Amino acid sequence: MQPFHWESKHGNFGDDLNLWLWDFLLPGFRDVHPDMLLVGVGTVLNKDLLPLGRKKLVVGSGFGYGVAPDLSDRAEWDVRSVRGPLTAGKIGLDAALGIVDPAVMVADMPEFQAVSKRHDAIFVPHWESTVGGIWPTVCEAAGLTYVDPCGEAKAVIGEIAGARLVVAESMHAAILADALRVPWVAVTTSRNVNSFKWQDWAASLGLAYRPRRVPLSSRAEAITKGARFWGMDFERRAAGGDERPERQDPGETPVLTRAEPPRSGLRDVVKNALAAPAVLALRQARKAEPQLSTDAALAERKDRFHSVLAGIRRDYF
Repeated sequence: MQPFHWESKHGNFGDDLNLWLWDFLLPGFRDVHPDMLLVGVGTVLNKDLLPLGRKKLVVGSGFGYGVAPDLSDRAEWDVRSVRGPLTAGKIGLDAALGIVDPAVMVADMPEFQAVSKRHDAIFVPHWESTVGGIWPTVCEAAGLTYVDPCGEAKAVIGEIAGARLVVAESMHAAILADALRVPWVAVTTSRNVNSFKWQDWAASLGLAYRPRRVPLSSRAEAITKGARFWGMDFERRAAGGDERPERQDPGETPVLTRAEPPRSGLRDVVKNALAAPAVLALRQARKAEPQLSTDAALAERKDRFHSVLAGIRRDYF
């Protein structure tokens, strides 16, 4: 089998889990059924994204973009589980197959257990917010550590495991925080947030998605998102996209900041002043009541997912 990996042009640690998570969950899977795709972590159940004419084993994927695929051809699809009950309903499956996002299983990997707490609170934005945003500066002013969601996946997860609180615009930052038993607060900087996928995962664990609104950090970010900034509306500029419209052929790293071009002192002063509402909102998010699924709910979903993995081993190995 070959894992399907949707690769963002900017990098996205949630999607990049597929590069190594399945070697841990299904050791030896690459050595069996070489023509089959293992479709796992990610919002990838989209008829225009996955390749046609190839058998696909779906294990925990989610719907959220484009048009749901037609799963009626059993010769091409073997769906063992999906991210949550909303995905199951959208693609015509029994709600019982909406188990949980496979990323929760990362918490079982030895390297992410007993990680020392080195951060009080961290902020992990959606990858799109990193394009034009000045979130490292905003986080410094708000008293949070900034973690780049476009960094190497294991390094990003290590930062999440090493935090006492995660303020998450990235859904997989919340998923990993919850799995690692780190309290989290959901935020959003865009009215165009894909709430379906958040609600899908949250429903699987008996949680509710109620994000706190955080203003944009810069004019450049507003241009990227086609949003309003300080009373001005901007036309959306493509950022290299997380819309996932194209079908694809699947074929310690620093994560706290990314290099920025030098700026004049006056320009920095102006940009920091304009970002003041974002700073205030992140400070308030840090003080908000965090969420965490119950130990029992998480354990029950992981047990069910283990049963799915056992069935795959029995049928394919």
